[in-house]
Amino acid sequence: MIETYTCSNGVRIVHEKMPHVQSVAVGVWVHAGSSNETAEQEGIAHFIEHMLFKGTATRTARMIAEQFDQIGGDLNAFTSKEMTCYYTTVLSHHASYALTILSDMFFHSQFKEEEMDKEKSVILDEISSVEDMPEEDADEKLWSAMFPADPIGKPVGGRAETIKRFTKEMVDDFMASHYGPENLVISIAGNYDERLIKLIEAHFGSYKSKLPISVQDEVIVPDFAAKKVIKAKEIEQAHVCFGYPSLPSTHDKIYELSLFDSILGGTMSSRLFQEVRENKGLAYSVYTYYAAYEKAGGFVIYCGTSPDNFEETYKTIEQVIAELLHDGITDHELRNAKEQLKGSFILGLETSESRMYRNGRNELVLRKHETIEHVVEQIEKVEKRSVYRLAQQILTSDRALSIIAPRKNTQQYKKMQN
Repeated sequence: MIETYTCSNGVRIVHEKMPHVQSVAVGVWVHAGSSNETAEQEGIAHFIEHMLFKGTATRTARMIAEQFDQIGGDLNAFTSKEMTCYYTTVLSHHASYALTILSDMFFHSQFKEEEMDKEKSVILDEISSVEDMPEEDADEKLWSAMFPADPIGKPVGGRAETIKRFTKEMVDDFMASHYGPENLVISIAGNYDERLIKLIEAHFGSYKSKLPISVQDEVIVPDFAAKKVIKAKEIEQAHVCFGYPSLPSTHDKIYELSLFDSILGGTMSSRLFQEVRENKGLAYSVYTYYAAYEKAGGFVIYCGTSPDNFEETYKTIEQVIAELLHDGITDHELRNAKEQLKGSFILGLETSESRMYRNGRNELVLRKHETIEHVVEQIEKVEKRSVYRLAQQILTSDRALSIIAPRKNTQQYKKMQN
């Protein structure tokens, strides 16, 4: 059973007991990510995430790493467009100790200049590594093409020119504006007792905001742009991403979107995988995915193929889309998609870490929690015509395009777009 508790300062605690496991996962969730950054701050949310591992007033970075190794625990973090999460998974009897270290990192990280300089170099290497992965690079270019005027379209890692200019004052300003208790959720899942809840409140339940947390009364939907980006690169394969406007995370048709994704390209039995890879052997990797954020979402088709097969692959993807729009989806496809979605959802919640992740995100973004039984019931209630209407809405929209391809072939791809 998922329970919630709000501390006197506004920090929310969401917890779920799993008596059958021997672990506890604890996540400190902050409702701040790259979408909260100004142009001068691009990448600072991700930079702060890195810096919280670099030492506190009483612990060096090495000590933090060693202390988690000594208890056999896992410590990690991630930054996305809308949130940052610092989390650990440990054996149950080490939960209090792990929480104390997390608290120390959250409140007492020092941001020493020499450590900031070192971490800037690390992050610049991380950004450069995306350049060496054309699949990720094409995806980043696509989001910039879909939402060029909104932070949702910017890379989470930021830009080299902004990262190099970060100062401790800029970090302090961002954290003062976004790391207040009103923006914080502590999520716990696993085998714990009430003493852990009390310890969380002791560590996180009394601090105050340094600046007022800005609350936007009206969600302004960013404009979608059907831009096209073609990048030449010394690589062997051609990588293409199609991008369509999709649904925000709070939309009531989110289950229809998941089922549509499964049918078109999200599984091995999907139409795109079967036609592009299995039937025609044109590509090793072809898939779809959707990303749903508070203000907007995107639906993406990706394929990586050889330059010789690119034109046929491109036409095959368009043919599969046209056939789905013309013929609709079948009862068999919808049934398979529902079973796949239910299975992946339930199987994905078998660990304490996965429960902590689900509950933390739901509390942070949606402020509501649905039981597994209710989710399964909602999936089963989805009708075929509703999925088809959503597919039509998405696939008939103007789309953005991102292509990264060998330099010698880019002129050919440009002609295809004219």
